[in-house]
Amino acid sequence: MEKKSSNMQDFPPLKNDNLLRAARGEPVDRVPVWVMRQAGRYLPEFQEVRAKHDFFTVCRTPELACEVTMQPLRRFDLDASIIFSDILVIPQALGIVVEMKPGVGPVLPEPLVGPADLLRLNQTGSIERLKYVGEAITMMRRMLDGKVPLFGFTGAPWTLMGYMIEGGGSKTMSKAKAWLTEHAEASQKLLDILTDQVVDYLVMQVKAGAQMLQVFESSADHLSKEQFLSVSLPCLQRIRTDVLRKLADEQVPAVPMVLFAKGAMHSLAEQAQTGYEVIGLDWTIDPEEARKRVGPNVTLQGNLDPQDMYKSSEELRELVLTMVRKFGKHRYIANLGHGITPQTPIESMNVLVQAVHDAL
Repeated sequence: MEKKSSNMQDFPPLKNDNLLRAARGEPVDRVPVWVMRQAGRYLPEFQEVRAKHDFFTVCRTPELACEVTMQPLRRFDLDASIIFSDILVIPQALGIVVEMKPGVGPVLPEPLVGPADLLRLNQTGSIERLKYVGEAITMMRRMLDGKVPLFGFTGAPWTLMGYMIEGGGSKTMSKAKAWLTEHAEASQKLLDILTDQVVDYLVMQVKAGAQMLQVFESSADHLSKEQFLSVSLPCLQRIRTDVLRKLADEQVPAVPMVLFAKGAMHSLAEQAQTGYEVIGLDWTIDPEEARKRVGPNVTLQGNLDPQDMYKSSEELRELVLTMVRKFGKHRYIANLGHGITPQTPIESMNVLVQAVHDAL
């Protein structure tokens, strides 16, 4: 790993640093915009790659991961790239089988059923088993040639725990939530294991060349406010603290971090206290209300409803202009309030990006 961190200095210089400037609260030339899942199924060229290779093969093959990461940047004037991967590579690295089933999504055929199943998790060498992500990040930094910054990312512990217990996505998270009450000690142990994994995974990504990190707590909407603050937030806080500490110990410069807890807009004030430079917003909250709750010293990211991307170009443009003007130019990164959906018209991406850049 030593080679990677000493290597960091010879990446091509960054030409568009608006994303990083916005994250740090510095003035920007234009409001930066990127989109969650911007390398995805709405692009025909992505579908072409997927027709030839299964999902996790794309994740595990740096050349393929870089190709799909690059695809949206060839079409749209975006201000960031995000390495193509999946949040479930961490459970995979711990020895849990994850399959991507067409029309279903991720399936974990042997989920954790009870506390004894924690013994199945193999933490030894897990980050080494994820080195393909680091290799893709390093390759991508060279391919980008400084065009825009590159995000690394991870799923957050509660979200990962949910998949590992439910055996896939869930509308209710009833099994995972039952663990919290019926197996409180084992739940905490699992969350601790996952937090450790996430920390080391993010540090590895920074050493490989990630210029910004996002932590996806995509299943926060299944927790009450009280549960979010007691179950999820302590893990999110420790991720932030430990990533910074470990990078400092290895004398690797820190990068800005985004916390996106979908469905936890009830706890924005608490999220703003965690030290993450950027708080991601889902589409359920008004920009001005969000700003009131987090105060002036945190950058906000979001938060167009992905469904708005199906509206006419005229309507979409107006919605985006209004949104960006509500947030303002300072400490703001434009995005959707969740991932772009597979049937989204490509023209909507052009409209979104153009409207963000035109708004202020």
